[in-house]
Amino acid sequence: MDRRSNVPKERSAENGSGAQAPSEPSSGTPGQAAGGRRLALDVHGQLRNMILSGELRPGSALLQAEMARKLGVSRTPMREAFRLLQEEGLIDAQPDQRARVRAVDPEDLDGVYGARIMLETLAVSMTAKSLTAEDLEHMGEALRRMRELAGSDQMDEWHAAHKEFHRVATQSVGPQLQRMIASLGEHAERYIRLAQMGVPSSWGRAHADHEALLETLRLNDPAEAGRVIARHLARTALSVLADIAPEYEPAATRSALGIAGNGHS
Repeated sequence: MDRRSNVPKERSAENGSGAQAPSEPSSGTPGQAAGGRRLALDVHGQLRNMILSGELRPGSALLQAEMARKLGVSRTPMREAFRLLQEEGLIDAQPDQRARVRAVDPEDLDGVYGARIMLETLAVSMTAKSLTAEDLEHMGEALRRMRELAGSDQMDEWHAAHKEFHRVATQSVGPQLQRMIASLGEHAERYIRLAQMGVPSSWGRAHADHEALLETLRLNDPAEAGRVIARHLARTALSVLADIAPEYEPAATRSALGIAGNGHS
């Protein structure tokens, strides 16, 4: 019967990591479907980190079968992971063609940072009015952690602390805007890593920006906090663009900086 014939497939698709096999019985339960989804998300996370860290270079070809063998999973979660990466704009995958890690697109970078400047300036200006002493201490601890990890081989930990710092600084806006800011921040992580690798001086400048933001928030100065975050984000975008595409004119970033940098609250 079909049910019995599927059993060996389930067992053979298990891998050494102990993750649930993505192939499921035709009468699969919701729990089994959720397990397959979790595995696909795990594979997506691994590939995403490989792209963001530079292990998978821009323009390099990605073969589903080869990556499935490398990560010890079946083709099913790999296909879903590729689909998610394509939605994020990290890979290009056309029918009947090899998927490739997407090259850095100056227009994309400019658009992402133009949007980040506008939304985070708004969010930081609103949040500055409601931060508690505990919030400020939490941001200070995240900043200390970032300082300790800067330039080390623990970049995932640095980015986790960086993400937490920005999350608290923008926490007072509504959930929909929070999701938009978080999504743009995830998208921008690739560009932050490029700045860190291509512009070594960016470490010190970024740390000074974060310290300045925390100080303005301690002083309860929404207008200056908005100006600081706008300049900080613009500086990251412009430094990466100067390194990878000096001929590109970053109209979105400069326009957003001109608007948000006024800092009116």
